[in-house]
Amino acid sequence: MEWRTFCAFELPVELRAQLENHIRGLRSNGADVRASWSRPENSHLTLKFFGNVPVDKLPRISSAADYGAKHFSPIRIEVAKTGVFPNVNRARVLWIGVNDPSGELARLHRMLEEQCAIAGFPTEDRAFKPHLTIARIRTPEGARQLAEAHMRMEFKSSEITLNELIVFRSEPSSKGSKYTPISKHPLAHN
Repeated sequence: MEWRTFCAFELPVELRAQLENHIRGLRSNGADVRASWSRPENSHLTLKFFGNVPVDKLPRISSAADYGAKHFSPIRIEVAKTGVFPNVNRARVLWIGVNDPSGELARLHRMLEEQCAIAGFPTEDRAFKPHLTIARIRTPEGARQLAEAHMRMEFKSSEITLNELIVFRSEPSSKGSKYTPISKHPLAHN
């Protein structure tokens, strides 16, 4: 048996409400686009996505997350600005940016990647670009119009503290994915 798995930080209620308002504003924009919209209650900052993992290997992921979390104090980040992957002309993902002024989030990501590689999981090919996904665009029709509207919308800067790294199970359904914590790892370095 396999579980779809990822490591992430949950977001504070206030930031989730801000994301919900931004999404509501975009959806009322009038662009006729087929997109999967993030549900704010499910919003999180992903550090590593594993895909389908055999259940008997999940303790390895939890051990790697625990090792990383024990080496870090809570991390302050700034959530601000709007963006699009790969670009406005070929928009596939709409996101809100994450600034890591201390560089600690990037360091934690590298440590998690190293520990997961030791545990037998592949490392990510792409550079780590922390962001909060708000929509995945399914068809190109209307995508540019929606991406331009997203880029024009302001997203008020918010500073938050990341305290706990969580290993999640993701269960897709017709009502959107359900995320269930497998293990929780407080950032506890003194």
